[in-house]
Amino acid sequence: MDDDVLLTAKKVRQRFGDISDMSLWRWINDQKVAFPQPIYINTVRYWKLSELVAWENARPRHRVAA
Repeated sequence: MDDDVLLTAKKVRQRFGDISDMSLWRWINDQKVAFPQPIYINTVRYWKLSELVAWENARPRHRVAA
């Protein structure tokens, strides 16, 4: 896996369960969520895959009671 891959907002939303663009916006702007900030290239938002993976790995895991 190449961690320098850039994902568009659409791919990021799909990665996290087809969330809405508003949910993505809220994650970006909520300091408690600490979601990685996008990189803008010609007004298009991109995220580094490595930063998304690091954010995912830092999130607490929810366990389902047996």
